[in-house]
Amino acid sequence: MQKKFLIFGAHPDDPDLMFGGTALKLIKAGHAVKFVSVTNGCAGHHILSEEELIPRRYEEAQASAKILGLEEYQIMDNPDGRLENTLKNREDITRIIRNFRPDVVITHRLCDYHPDHRITAQLVLDTSFLLRVPRFCPDTPVPDHNPVFAHSFDAFTDPRPIRADAFVDIEEVVEVKYKLVDCHKSQFYEWLPWVDLNEKNFSAEGWSWQKKMEYLEKHWGWRFKAQAKMTNGKAKHYAEIFEYSPYGRNVSPEEFQALFEP
Repeated sequence: MQKKFLIFGAHPDDPDLMFGGTALKLIKAGHAVKFVSVTNGCAGHHILSEEELIPRRYEEAQASAKILGLEEYQIMDNPDGRLENTLKNREDITRIIRNFRPDVVITHRLCDYHPDHRITAQLVLDTSFLLRVPRFCPDTPVPDHNPVFAHSFDAFTDPRPIRADAFVDIEEVVEVKYKLVDCHKSQFYEWLPWVDLNEKNFSAEGWSWQKKMEYLEKHWGWRFKAQAKMTNGKAKHYAEIFEYSPYGRNVSPEEFQALFEP
């Protein structure tokens, strides 16, 4: 039976980091995955204007979607850095979930450092009960089943570290996951080196794929390695882990892990 997964990230590259490896394995096995960026990514650059960056980030997301074989990589029209927890956004996200009818909905945790991440998490979690309320967004029918809600990895420890309630070993697809990341060139070769790595004159122009992969592994591979360590040896080198949320459909720990198995 086909399973459906809906991933809400705050920006057009977050879903790739959150779920890219798992998506590759699930889609290959015949399951359906949709990515949603709740903002348009317009603030994520130190040189490009919003007008220049919005279409570029959209096209980068679509390039990733093509590699993955996603059902859709939807970019919502909310400004990056200025996302608000509004009724309209709650209604829009409710409609997205109802229309896709996923088995699993995944988003950030509420303790994330970035305000857009936190607000995305709150918006998504705030739909978990309203999905079942017919008079809320009455133009979009209530699904016949409530999805399981879950959170993706982060490294924050306050108020507590994330739990690895389920995991997927992504070692066999990690190079393709880096190709997804590589699609988001405005971020990983321009903006993030400037803002996070203090490399003000960085350029990856003319790099071979091997050199790009080594660079991505050095600066972002720690995320996937850290998640593998949380599996108590079940995943050797690279993994994606997921924390169960009690807000959606109740499942046992065994059922939660089984959801992510192709």
